Amino acid sequence: MSAFDLVFAVFGLLLGLAVCEVLAGFARVLKLKRGARPVRIGWLTPLLGLFVMLDLTSFWGLAFMARDQMDASYLTLAIVLAITGGYYLVASLIFPDEPEEWPDFDLWYERQKQMVIGGLLSINIVTMIATSILDAVRPVPEAPPGPAGDIGFLIYGLGAMVLFVLLIALLFVKNRRWNVAMLAALNLILLGTSILEDFI
Repeated sequence: MSAFDLVFAVFGLLLGLAVCEVLAGFARVLKLKRGARPVRIGWLTPLLGLFVMLDLTSFWGLAFMARDQMDASYLTLAIVLAITGGYYLVASLIFPDEPEEWPDFDLWYERQKQMVIGGLLSINIVTMIATSILDAVRPVPEAPPGPAGDIGFLIYGLGAMVLFVLLIALLFVKNRRWNVAMLAALNLILLGTSILEDFI
C-alpha cells in the first residue's frame, strides 16, 4: 500500500459522503416536487449544490495529480481530514433536512449562504496553501515548458482568480438575481476551465 493509497482512503470516504449529501438533497427535492404541498425551489439552492459538486470533483482531480508528492504523515492526514471534512460540512448545509418545512428554498439559501460560501472559500484557500507548500517541499519534475503549458497555466490562474472574486462577492450581494447570475457564472467557469485544461 502506497502513502497515497492510505491518504486516499481518508479523503475518498469523506469526499464520497459529501457527494452523497448533495445528491441526497437533489433527490429530496425531486421527491418533493411530486408531493401535495407546493414548494418553490428556485435556482439558488440547485446552482449552489451543482457548484459544490463541481468543486468537489476539481479537488478530487487535484489530489490525484499530487499523489506522488503525498506522504502518509500525521500532518498530511490532518490537513486532508480538515479539507475533506470541510467539504462534507458544507455539502450538508446546501439543502434543508426537512424540505417540506421550507416552502421557499431561496429563504433557506439566504440563511445558509454565509456558511456555505465562507466554507468553500476557506477550503479553497487551505487547499491552495497546502498545494503550494507541497510543491515547495516535494516538487514534481516538470514537463519542458511550451506554449500549451503557458496557456494552461494562464487559463487556470485567471479562472481561479475570477472564482475567488465571485465567491467573495456572493458573501455580500443580497439581490437574488445577482446571486443566480454569479452562481451560474461560477459553475460555467469551473466547468469550462477544467475542460479546457484537459485539452491544452
